[in-house]
Amino acid sequence: MSGKKKILQLTITCDLQLTDSLTDFLVGVLEAGVEVGVEDNLVEHVLHVYLEADDPTEENIAEIVNQVETQAKMLAEIFQVGEPTVVSEILDDQDWGSNWKKHFKPFAITDGLVIKPTWEDYSPKEGEAVIEMDPGMAFGTGHHATTSLCMSFIRQTLKGKDRAKVLDVGTGTGILAMAAALFGSTDVLGIDNDPDAVAAAFDNVAHNNLSESIAIEITALEELSGQYDLVVANIIHDVLLMMREDLARLTVSGGSIILSGILKEVQADNIIHHFSEAGFTFKEKMEQGEWAALLMVKN
Repeated sequence: MSGKKKILQLTITCDLQLTDSLTDFLVGVLEAGVEVGVEDNLVEHVLHVYLEADDPTEENIAEIVNQVETQAKMLAEIFQVGEPTVVSEILDDQDWGSNWKKHFKPFAITDGLVIKPTWEDYSPKEGEAVIEMDPGMAFGTGHHATTSLCMSFIRQTLKGKDRAKVLDVGTGTGILAMAAALFGSTDVLGIDNDPDAVAAAFDNVAHNNLSESIAIEITALEELSGQYDLVVANIIHDVLLMMREDLARLTVSGGSIILSGILKEVQADNIIHHFSEAGFTFKEKMEQGEWAALLMVKN
């Protein structure tokens, strides 16, 4: 065994209804990096999936592919759609980063805001703002439903409030922090506990000339002081519950909190219940597919 790193790339073509559920499985269970191709197709999505492995054998690859195919088949039965197709390929570690980039194209994440990768050309239309970014190792390009849901709430909440202080918890590539700055805030802090994410976010903020408005730090949430007019946390249900007291502490009275990374219905209702107990009033819920984002105001 040489120990040389390899990347197992899976290309999965699936019905649109399966994209979010399948992505959750790939990221949450297999710890894969996933990008959704932005092909002009109203019926199917193409998922580009990357898993790191030490000299994977044919048996290893077959086992992973079988695991993915089994999950995909189960989801297809639940949603009553056609089974996804899964194609595998081994990439050298040094080649994988550039390989996935060809699938990341400019796209409008919400009205008036376009996300474009650093290696693509795009001419904005009148009134459009553009975030130019390189996700690096953080895998946060904005394709996930929860990102666009949070974007919509951020834009709505910051309208007419250019002096609002914003905290983005789990900033990833900094995409929501940058959106907050482009939507008017001149005082944004993005934090994350992943050094790769912090590095990517820092570079993206600097590249978009937003460093005067946005600070990126690896500071732990419990170590933060002060209060913010808007707190955004696009994470997952259980972590949001663990962070509840700190999120409440950091939100100014009358301030807003945007919570996402949660499934609609049961998870969303549970978050509303627990954050209401922490002094928040539920204002609005947005849904996309099986995902939800919540807007609440601190009493």
